[in-house]
Amino acid sequence: MSTNTSPPGIQLPTDEELVLKVIPMPADCNANGDIFGGWVMAQVDLAGSVIPARYTQGRMATVAVNEFIFKHPVRVGDILSFFSKVSRIGRTSITVKVEVYAERYRTQGQYIKVTEASVTYVAIDDNGQPREIPKV
Repeated sequence: MSTNTSPPGIQLPTDEELVLKVIPMPADCNANGDIFGGWVMAQVDLAGSVIPARYTQGRMATVAVNEFIFKHPVRVGDILSFFSKVSRIGRTSITVKVEVYAERYRTQGQYIKVTEASVTYVAIDDNGQPREIPKV
């Protein structure tokens, strides 16, 4: 049996980069006892910015959250793995896909996709204005 599948057979992505791992704590909970969606969104924004930073070679800002899907609740103690890959590079902006997988505290080694998102970042100059992304 593979160590990277959950009972439904979820495989971790092989065409995306692991850019962040984090464990949510009780302070990150909402009134229902699950992890607050806004906390997950903030982590996705951080994870999503890792790869674009290699291209922008300077300041950048989140310009759009194109899609954000919460598939399953995130729980205290889950080990969250954030995978990302570039889906589009424009003149001044980069769009990335971010997928979040949870290893439940009691079933480590088994994964469930809890969130997926598409986020666009724009390269900005010192005045906060869009600038061209350097050619690689």
